[in-house]
Amino acid sequence: MRRPGLPDSSDAELSVALADELEAAGIPAHLRGWLSQRGVGALVVKLGIVFEELTPERSVATMPVEGNTQVAGILHGGASAALAETLGSFSASLHAGPGRHAVGVDLNATHHRPGARGLVRGTCTAVHLGRTLTTHEIVITDEDGRRLATARITNLLRDNPSQGQVRR
Repeated sequence: MRRPGLPDSSDAELSVALADELEAAGIPAHLRGWLSQRGVGALVVKLGIVFEELTPERSVATMPVEGNTQVAGILHGGASAALAETLGSFSASLHAGPGRHAVGVDLNATHHRPGARGLVRGTCTAVHLGRTLTTHEIVITDEDGRRLATARITNLLRDNPSQGQVRR
């Protein structure tokens, strides 16, 4: 299934579009092969998330407030949670390694103050990197360095299903 906004006419065009998506999202060149078949995900693109750093232990990304607001004109709490989950899940997936994937099993977020303008920055730090579970803390700040939200995500690490096998 092709994502909206990506071409559906040929594999070559899709490959170019995904490469452009990875570059626009700030994915480091050495990690682009990892995401070359999937891209960063439609929600990451829609929210305008751009990665600055991406490792299992720490990941950092920005997201604009504009376009991600709720009815009161401030940053939507769901957008903050999506930024946090994106950072934690990407870091957990990198920790899982080839042939494995991360599945989020718990996400919580506390919103401390509103984000009103500019870019917000999420900084994700590993709390626990185990064989079957990871936990990351994500701190979201505004351009003045004020903490807007604190989140925590726990991911279950699973083996990829064998070709043709359906996971239930």
